[in-house]
Amino acid sequence: MWGAEPDERGVHFRVLAPGRERVEVIIGEGPAARAIPLSRDREPGAWAVDVPDLRAGALYRYRLAPDEEALADPASRFQPAGVLGPSEVIDPTFAWTDAPFPGIPARGRVVYELHVGTFTAEGTWDAARAHLPDLARLGVTVIEVMPVGEFPGQRGWGYDGVFWFAPFHGYGRPEDMRRFVDDAHRLGMGVILDVVYNHLGDVGNVLPRFSLDTVGSKPSEWGTALNFDEGEARPMRAFVVENAAYWIDELHLDGFRFDATQTIVDSSTPHVLTEAAAAARVAAGDKTLYLVAENEPQDSRLARPTSEGGVGVDALWNDDFHHAALVALTGQSEAYFMDYAGEARELAACVRHGFLFQGQRYAWQDKPRGRPTRGLAGRAFVVFLENHDQLANEGLGERLWTRVAPGRLRALTALTLLAPSTPLLFQGQEWNATARFAYFADQGQDLAGVVKAGRADFLRQFPRYASPEARDRLPDPGAPETFASCRLDWNEREAPLHARALRLHRDLLELRREDPTIGREGLDGVTVDAAALTDALLVVRYFGADLGGADDRLLLVNLGVDFEPASSSEPLAAPPLGHDWQLTWSSDDPRYGGAGARGPRPGRALFFPADAAVVMSPAALPAKDPEPKSKPEPKPEPKVEEP
Repeated sequence: MWGAEPDERGVHFRVLAPGRERVEVIIGEGPAARAIPLSRDREPGAWAVDVPDLRAGALYRYRLAPDEEALADPASRFQPAGVLGPSEVIDPTFAWTDAPFPGIPARGRVVYELHVGTFTAEGTWDAARAHLPDLARLGVTVIEVMPVGEFPGQRGWGYDGVFWFAPFHGYGRPEDMRRFVDDAHRLGMGVILDVVYNHLGDVGNVLPRFSLDTVGSKPSEWGTALNFDEGEARPMRAFVVENAAYWIDELHLDGFRFDATQTIVDSSTPHVLTEAAAAARVAAGDKTLYLVAENEPQDSRLARPTSEGGVGVDALWNDDFHHAALVALTGQSEAYFMDYAGEARELAACVRHGFLFQGQRYAWQDKPRGRPTRGLAGRAFVVFLENHDQLANEGLGERLWTRVAPGRLRALTALTLLAPSTPLLFQGQEWNATARFAYFADQGQDLAGVVKAGRADFLRQFPRYASPEARDRLPDPGAPETFASCRLDWNEREAPLHARALRLHRDLLELRREDPTIGREGLDGVTVDAAALTDALLVVRYFGADLGGADDRLLLVNLGVDFEPASSSEPLAAPPLGHDWQLTWSSDDPRYGGAGARGPRPGRALFFPADAAVVMSPAALPAKDPEPKSKPEPKPEPKVEEP
């Protein structure tokens, strides 16, 4: 392992610095600092030294010859003063209590994305830890934490990190993060980390000073791509692989969300992500990990096993589902939403197949998009209505509930949380939080203007931000008030509007978890299909273990007006033999702010309330009186004698 590792004898320092004439570790700060030379290690380019009687808490830097500049450790476990300060030796031991936690199983995953700095008013691990019971009661099983590797400034999203092994100092110390993970495990929730292996930030980035081959010659969205397959690519590959193992081993994390994998340029075999995933699984031992990838081109090969030429991750973010749902909610099909009509048929395709685009021409990019998903399970696709990117990419960071019809939002929330895919909620979405989520970064005065201009330039793709006047109204990423406006207010959950939204999400996740058919998520022989009756209607049929039996379920989603067919030619809507459908749940229930749950009238098979979703289950038809075998002889009428 790279970095500083303390034990009972002292601290072992090990760093990769190929091509350097001499490497020293500077212990301490100021006049009392002392320099200790490192020796060449067995591995090419590696340097190491044991410093006896040194303990955790010591501050240090490395000095590289011939530059003679003191630099923080690229594999630092903590940067108490930020990216420009010294590294701190961290004790890796912790009084863990999570031995019984088995990891994240395939069944029942419900992901909750959060940003530590805005999840609470305090913006710390300890403050976030206090709300873990709330997430457990909601029905969350996987907490996805946005990047925490040390990044510049006092606030940011974390995607410009430069010390991948060091939890951001503004959220607390590494032991605070360990307590957060330990408590989550005690409550039955796993924790995965969003990791950025596609680029490094600019401010405070020391890694290229230690290894000149950190970057290669291939372009990426963030300048030159990191080097995983050119020349001496071993240092960069080793850095990624060791980092993946570190988070699992020392912080007890349960997996990763790999950011923007399309910009991880690697033509070698195995792919660096395959190596990182394998190292993480070895570090996990018997614990089940959960590995998710973001991939804008929607390359389904990432979710296929390595034996089939894949990378071997467990799931992929499904942007197609989000884009189709957003157009259905807002009617705005501009910029990268232009290829979506927002019709039920698109959402039906996402329920059936995962991705909508599987090689078709994508007009926005004028090229094919996606790859076939045949053979991949529904749980291999993570679906969402909100996430950090999609909220901020709308410019102002406004929450969906503030700008769409409430009934339609409840209906699509039901589809998101009950579909056979893996649902993801973004922090505060479950109670219709008022806090927006805009882009914010603290890059210093020198770069503040560049960041602001870059964000405005990205949003020019939306016609509503094409004019300079409109772009001037965008939140300033560097302004402290932009960051403050994104912090959640947990007290607002008690207000009626927010309490109703919270009840909706809790009830849906309970239905997903407890219903004997929906809860199986299409696994173990349960078949899930979907079809659109019209452009506005969606039918999802959950078949029980007894095909066409009394444990079937229907999810009916209507994105239009009231609709009650006299009879249905849709085969998915056929009730099991001897049964008819009855209403068991409705998004239009007054408890959620609806007008009242309505089911089919007697003699009618189905009813689709406007802008609503309903769940139907079979009810046995009443038994009819049996027909007599033969008609009884008529009784003779009594004779009446005349007087």
